[in-house]
Amino acid sequence: MKPKHPMHRPIYLTSPVPREGTISLPMIDFRLTASVLDYQGCDTLMFTSKQAVESAEAIDPEWKRLPTIAIGAATARKIETLGGSVLYHPTSFYGKELAADVLERFRDRRVLYLRPRTVSFDSRDFLARAGYTLHEQVIYETFCREHPVEAKPQPGAIVIFTSPSTIHCFRECFGWEESYTAIVIGRATLEHLPAGADYVVADTPLIDACIHTAKTIAI
Repeated sequence: MKPKHPMHRPIYLTSPVPREGTISLPMIDFRLTASVLDYQGCDTLMFTSKQAVESAEAIDPEWKRLPTIAIGAATARKIETLGGSVLYHPTSFYGKELAADVLERFRDRRVLYLRPRTVSFDSRDFLARAGYTLHEQVIYETFCREHPVEAKPQPGAIVIFTSPSTIHCFRECFGWEESYTAIVIGRATLEHLPAGADYVVADTPLIDACIHTAKTIAI
């Protein structure tokens, strides 16, 4: 009987930035959808991704005059690297928990959520039902990158997914092989895998943690 997986399993990374020890297979890219930031009289900004921070910087570097709420350590680091200040950085990495924190800690502030066009959790609706108005502006969108069929990962490959959109674009481009193992960055991403897929959720929702997890099962 042939083994299910090759002895040395290749590791593919579907996020846009290449990382050492992986085969780069970027499935998504980004484009700006706004030319100005509409602060709407708000006194606090909310970011839920590094890309949102980078997009805000490209549109208007003056965003840094306002304090920020950041979901995830990587997002907080990006804010601080660009010269912004992080008012609050929750321990949870999920939208519902962050929205609940806004209710508990920042009800007296006017928060502007600088967001992508598509989100996995509707924070504005959740907060509206609790009587809080979250201001939003869509500043970027994600789109799928195209790849030739020859780029499809070989059977038995380990594929790292860092967002629901990377899974969507991967399946749209390549389909899915039963022999693949998915490494997912968090539970929100996990929900988008095909039924029955072999997967592991990284201990921490960071790309470094995903790569470490992949390497531990690659041999």
